[in-house]
Order: sequence, then C-alpha cells, then structure tokens
Amino acid sequence: MKLKIDTKIFEKFPELKIGVVTARSIGNLGHSDEIMQLIREKEKEIRENYDTETLSKNPKVNAWREAYSSFGAKPKKYKSSVESLYRMVLKGLDLRHINKIVDLYNYISLKHMIPAGGDDMAKVDGDIILKFAAGDESFIALNSTESETAKQGEVVYTDGKEVLCRRWNWRECDKTKMTEETKDVILVIEALPPVTREELAEVAEDLSRLITKYCGGEIRTDILDEAKKEIEI
Repeated sequence: MKLKIDTKIFEKFPELKIGVVTARSIGNLGHSDEIMQLIREKEKEIRENYDTETLSKNPKVNAWREAYSSFGAKPKKYKSSVESLYRMVLKGLDLRHINKIVDLYNYISLKHMIPAGGDDMAKVDGDIILKFAAGDESFIALNSTESETAKQGEVVYTDGKEVLCRRWNWRECDKTKMTEETKDVILVIEALPPVTREELAEVAEDLSRLITKYCGGEIRTDILDEAKKEIEI
C-alpha cells in the first residue's frame, strides 16, 4: 500500500506538507482516563484563550478557510476538521471518548491547532491518494449508510474504490473508521503555512510518543511534500 499526493495538488498548494504516522499492532481497547484528562485540560485552555467571533482570523484556521474557498467549498458551510473541533469546544461541548487512537489524534489537533485524521489500514482497498475529485467518486460518510458523490474539483482522499475523506479533512468515511478492534492505522497531520516543516515534525513526534505510551505498537513517521510525494506504507 502507498500513500500518494497527486502532482496537481502541489500546483495549487505548493507549500503543503503532510505528516504521516503509521502504527502497527496497537492495542486500542478500553478507555484511558489520562487521555481524556489531557483533552479536558486542553478544552479549558482553548475556552480561556479563544472565542468564536475571532477564531476564523487565526492564521492556522484561516489558511484552511482559504484552501477550502479555492476549491469551491464555502468555509461558512464547510469547516476544516480543526476549526470544527475548536468551535465545538468554544460552544461548551466536551469531546466524547471514541477509542484511544481517535482520542489521541483529536487531542493532538486541539493541542497544535492542526487537522489530523486517519484510517484503519485493514479496511483500505489499494493505495490512498490525495487528489482533486473527478466528480464520479462515491462516498459514505462516517456513521451513515447513504452513498453520495464527491463534487468535481474538491480535494479528497481516495482508495481504489471510493472516497475516504471529503473536502480534504471535512468529513471522513464510514468504511475505514477506527474501532477498538483496529490494529494498524495510518494517520495524517496536514500543514499549510504558517505551519512550518519543523513544527509539523514536532507534532508528528508528539503523536508518535503518545501512541507508544497509550497504545504500544510499531510506529513510523514520514513527511510528504512536493519533493517527496509518496511513501510505501
């Protein structure tokens, strides 16, 4: 299996960098009070330092708003995963426990104000490709059974059969969702300026350290950019 970024993505987003964390043979069963406490502390910090009125002006959030606008997704309607998480927190909602690996990448997203997501490798069909949608790719959203079609020109992750995530990081699919039984995962951390390569590497290392602590397994990190568009997983 490979993770690839289509060349056309870099024509529009030349400074894009994606941190990739693969974790094999993890233990994802159970609930970790420590992970949830980390999330609660970060939620408190966010509520003390941000508000819904000015959040969109933050450079890290605005970068994704501009990216969404560039491929026709109105940011008032379609928000990046990180902006959605922050807005949930600022509205007073606590993130609920999903499973340890999902809780960890949600925490990392909150901590570093950066989109993060991933897939259960055992459920992926073929290679994963980040590309512009042709407009005929099918998609079934997380916790849904209804099939829809990606809009031509939107940025999507796909495998050999369908879309894994629509509008870059707006909505993940149901097929490759991670559960307590998940053993092997591929996680992505997505960086547009002002996030630097050095900061992205630190975020990837932070996530790797937490996975090792709470889930175990064999961890590997990579960074994809215009010079390195694909990796073998």
